[in-house]
Amino acid sequence: MDYFLQGPYWADVQRALGRTVHEQTGDGWRFLAVEESNPAGKLLYVPYGPLADSLTAFDSALETLTGLARSCGAVFVRVEPVCAGFDRSDADTVLRSRGLLPAPANLQPELSWVVDLDREFKDVLSDMKPVNRNLYRNIHKKGVTFRSSQDPAEISILLGFLHLTAARNGFKPQSDQYLSQVARSLMPAGAATLFVAELEGEPIAAALAYDSADTRTYAHAALDDAHRKLSAGIPLLVTLMADAKEKGLQHVDLWGVAPADQPDHKWAGFTTFKKSFGGREVAYPGTWDLPVKKFRYGAYQQARKAAQNGKKLLRLLRAKVGR
Repeated sequence: MDYFLQGPYWADVQRALGRTVHEQTGDGWRFLAVEESNPAGKLLYVPYGPLADSLTAFDSALETLTGLARSCGAVFVRVEPVCAGFDRSDADTVLRSRGLLPAPANLQPELSWVVDLDREFKDVLSDMKPVNRNLYRNIHKKGVTFRSSQDPAEISILLGFLHLTAARNGFKPQSDQYLSQVARSLMPAGAATLFVAELEGEPIAAALAYDSADTRTYAHAALDDAHRKLSAGIPLLVTLMADAKEKGLQHVDLWGVAPADQPDHKWAGFTTFKKSFGGREVAYPGTWDLPVKKFRYGAYQQARKAAQNGKKLLRLLRAKVGR
């Protein structure tokens, strides 16, 4: 799979947002690193990277990232190796032996759900739950139609639905400014497509997808709750997949899912939704830090742990007072 977050179009998005981006390539490896900051100071973040075709190439990429971090004054490098020449089962040993430490939290999903398109689309449909296939084939009878757009101005359709979903479910979506800039950077270049479901010409659901060389990533989606009973989000996603197949892409990455042994996970609901389209789970090593200024990084970690312990103590005290 080709990872969109390590591609040139994502670099364009980051630069349009005013961030400094470094792209380097070597023998069997490449990376896109974004300069960011946190309480420790400057860091280099490599989303779903570096990409390497062997462990030797991965080591070369880490060496280059370390030198880059020193040259730009970064305290540490934050990586998420998804293709690095070692099995995920060996990741903890391999990464720790190279001086990497688990980050406080995973930034990108550690588990994703991928539908492969390198076969007849009828076979893709056959792997889905019957209700998904039936909705895709028959929802037009209820007056629902689907279209795609690469007009950045139409991102407002998705933003409106995201606001409704956020108010209903109590979560904070990414800002309108951020998603509007993503649309302006990617949609005219053909690297992002907005898919819209309409009822009698009025939008009732929308989804934004990003394309890399061989993979379409299902990035953002929301619908109008007033028409929830139509379940338009299901045939909308199948339409997105069919379009990806027509364009010659090999995979659709449905993005993060919850672990199978955690039924109460906050992602459990949409994990069930994603798995109803067939596909397979893809597991990654997670997010790891490579300290460059080790003393400063250590101080940052100590301060972070102290703050966490302080919050835990405060919760305990409040619980005792409340008894």
